Amino acid sequence: MTATAERTAIAAAAPASADPSIVAWVERIAALTEPAAVHWCDGSAGERAELTEQLVDAGTLIALDPVKRPGSYLARSHPDDVARVESRTFVCTESASDAGPTNNWEPPARMRETLRDVVAGSMRGRTMYVMPFCMGPLGSPLARYGVQVTDSPYVVLSTGVMTRMGAAALAHIGPDTPWVPAVHTVGAPLEPGEQDVAWPCNDTKYIVHFPETREIWSYGSAYGGNAILAKKAFALRIASSMGHREGWLAAHMLLLKVTGPTGRVFHVAAAFPSACGKTNFAMLQPTIPGWKVETIGDDIAWLAPGEDGRLRAINPEAGFFGVAPGTGESTNPVAVETLDRDVIYTNVALTDDGDVWWEGLTDEAPEHLTDWRGESWTPDSGRPAAHPNSRFTVSAAQCPTIADTWDDPAGVVIDAVVFGGRRASNVPLVAQARTWEHGVYMGATLASERTAAAEGTLGELRRDPLAMLPFCGMHMADHWQDWIDTGARLRSTGRPPAVFQVNWFRKGADGSFLWPGFGENARVLAWILGRVEGTARGAESPFGIVPAAGEIDYAAAGVSEDQWRGLFAVDRDALMAEADDTAEFLYSMGSRVPSAIDAEHALLRQSLRALPHSS
Repeated sequence: MTATAERTAIAAAAPASADPSIVAWVERIAALTEPAAVHWCDGSAGERAELTEQLVDAGTLIALDPVKRPGSYLARSHPDDVARVESRTFVCTESASDAGPTNNWEPPARMRETLRDVVAGSMRGRTMYVMPFCMGPLGSPLARYGVQVTDSPYVVLSTGVMTRMGAAALAHIGPDTPWVPAVHTVGAPLEPGEQDVAWPCNDTKYIVHFPETREIWSYGSAYGGNAILAKKAFALRIASSMGHREGWLAAHMLLLKVTGPTGRVFHVAAAFPSACGKTNFAMLQPTIPGWKVETIGDDIAWLAPGEDGRLRAINPEAGFFGVAPGTGESTNPVAVETLDRDVIYTNVALTDDGDVWWEGLTDEAPEHLTDWRGESWTPDSGRPAAHPNSRFTVSAAQCPTIADTWDDPAGVVIDAVVFGGRRASNVPLVAQARTWEHGVYMGATLASERTAAAEGTLGELRRDPLAMLPFCGMHMADHWQDWIDTGARLRSTGRPPAVFQVNWFRKGADGSFLWPGFGENARVLAWILGRVEGTARGAESPFGIVPAAGEIDYAAAGVSEDQWRGLFAVDRDALMAEADDTAEFLYSMGSRVPSAIDAEHALLRQSLRALPHSS
């Protein structure tokens, strides 16, 4: 087929609702990648069923027992394609300084040449799928649109769960609607007669973002955020840059709806780095009577001042792409119930009776499994049955605690913003920021202590500002300034949300956790919302405002008086040493660090110097 005939065929196959700019772009990408066919996705149940059958026939998906896991499937990736590849993730701005010190940078022109070379002909022998999608509720003023092409039907199924993908999204993209173009290929062209593999990918990988032109290109991987480009690539990296220009925030945050004993409804946005209890908090089951917690989102929030002068937020995703290991009946029964049907599992273990299992799902492992590599496994095998980064992909609508407002086009009004890390020392159980700027400082200097030698030196601080370290598509300090500017805008029309920092992981001298966590975290949440409401008392500390005596019934949580004191203990010398470490971190961000952040750090040092020396 000639190039002209191919363009004509693509245009003829495009839905009537497809804007000419999308059709022209698809034609250009098809001319570069040379697919055998082009399929415009409509997001229908029939299309999903057809692709699922195709993937089962190809060996990419294994159908699970229809009684135990109806509508659910297991995928096993290539052993070298199991996680995000941060070292191959690039933010390509015209100026290296705009990408900042936390991103891998290449000049856009040079990277485009590299991508053209590797992407040329990369879809030969495969079908190119065109996926129009919406991030956020369709028609919401906070929603944004994109179109991804891919040669992986597994990615099509996953994107269909994680976004509003298909004909409805395409119909919303008109001549004046900005949309993000995203190109994905597994980088494994098929020659005529060549046998395909169950999980095609390439040893060479690129996940590239061009914030100034709002483009995403991904080559070589079919896994997770490397390939489902609507997720971290669009919803955080590109969106943080979009928000910088348009006056809103892309945040790596969960969203909660909380109803108190009086019937008052609150909404909370919370940012936690990995392994800090984020998903468990998103699906919190309170242990205290009269409180109800519902889920709006578990991973990403887009926030913007609304017409009413309050900070509003949406969950731009339509599904959960969660880490399976550690998710179980004892840790997160809500998540387990969410996974009872219509789930795509990736790299978990398979039971002999057609169910799935992973470490932490149950206290006892089955006597025999087929592990994530497809090999026989027993508890004596000496290796995990499920990959540590194994995942589940499931519709958010299946969550039993999903809020009725989770997809409200107007978003929800945020009453409190919470930051949290995994800290064995120094950081108290909870503290309220004195001002919005102090709260941004809390988030900007967020850190967790490394917990195992395999991750680095035990106790070493791993900075993860605003939990955005791998996901900020711009200079991190400019993102901090966006948060500060948002607070100023909110103050001009009303008041910003209250800001807090929590730490569920403080330990005592014997190395044991001082706070039980899980459902008992509702006691801390109740105090936080009491501060918002003006009914909870606080006391001054170097960290901010902490609970006054008697405000949290810690004894009911099984915490002793000594443990409670330990949760708020102040070690001047240790805190001064950490302040020095924080100063080095801020210095590493260069001259773009907002003056308000520097001022808050100076205030912290001043308050610490006024404390007596540690004994």
